[in-house]
Amino acid sequence: MKKVLLLITLLLMAGCSVIPALNQPLEITDSTGHTEILDGVPNRIAIAGKATIMVQDAIYLFPEAREKVIALENRSQSVYSFLPLVDPGLDGKDLFEKNVGPEQIAAVQPQLVLMKSFMAEKMGEPLGQLGLPVLYLDLETPEAFYQDIQTLGQVFGDQKRAEEITEFYQSRVAAIEEAVSGVTADQKPDVLVLQYSDKDGEVAFKVPPASWLQTRLVEISGGNPVWKDLDSSGGWVVVNLEQVAAWDPDQVFIISYNGDASEVKVSLLENPIWSNFRAIQNDELFAFAYDFYSWDQPDSRWILGLEWLATKIQPELTTHINILEEVKEFYSVLYGMDQESIDSAVMPLLTGDIP
Repeated sequence: MKKVLLLITLLLMAGCSVIPALNQPLEITDSTGHTEILDGVPNRIAIAGKATIMVQDAIYLFPEAREKVIALENRSQSVYSFLPLVDPGLDGKDLFEKNVGPEQIAAVQPQLVLMKSFMAEKMGEPLGQLGLPVLYLDLETPEAFYQDIQTLGQVFGDQKRAEEITEFYQSRVAAIEEAVSGVTADQKPDVLVLQYSDKDGEVAFKVPPASWLQTRLVEISGGNPVWKDLDSSGGWVVVNLEQVAAWDPDQVFIISYNGDASEVKVSLLENPIWSNFRAIQNDELFAFAYDFYSWDQPDSRWILGLEWLATKIQPELTTHINILEEVKEFYSVLYGMDQESIDSAVMPLLTGDIP
């Protein structure tokens, strides 16, 4: 008993939390309001459900994830695009097939399952019935992202790291907000963000809902998202060229999740219909920045997407932002990559209109 008391005293003197050390019951409420009581800081964590990359990339901001994540679900934006760079033990983890079921997840005996919030009804409830605790990450807005990072700080027993991550993001958002704070409504360019797809050979352009991160990024960057009043609450909505012409925005940003948006940009510049649009005439058509994944998503890279957008939407006010240096800082501070690895494995992948 004396040894235990001595350990507690030493931990308190060092500023450490004794709860993770003693593995006492841990109550966590996530950003959706869902609460789980865990036996202690979990050592076996599984990631499952749709939008896996967004969940995993947030989780791997914490170094502890390398040891504690024991299973992941592989989906269209593959876990093997990025994680091997930050988790040398990835090959030793269980890899769920796409749309894995609750029984398969239970078979790996996780102490906690993490997934996107919209998976709660389809996956969370059945997992709960099997006795598996589940916590949800929302990630869809900067505010939700910060809350999710605090949740993960509890999950990993590392609130100090959670604060470091949050400060990294908030300081950069604040710098952009300050830079564009004096921009009046009539000084904000009309901006259109379009996702390009050619599924089954059928070309389509889509806009995001007003509440989604893509819209927020444009607003924070000092732009006016022209699609904001469109009824698109259910997800990406297809828009035709007549609607694009009606908006006739000052700037157009093209997203392509399946490849290089720069190739799409080239094809649009060669299209005589698109040549009538103001953005094309003024050389304001941009291929959205991309490395392993597109920077517009509610993935950890949204902060790079925000900084990049700001340099395009309000270039005269954001000359302090060097995107290439920000990329290096991002992977160094947030994922612990050394400069050599960043130069060899990240920088060659940069596509889109990046300097």
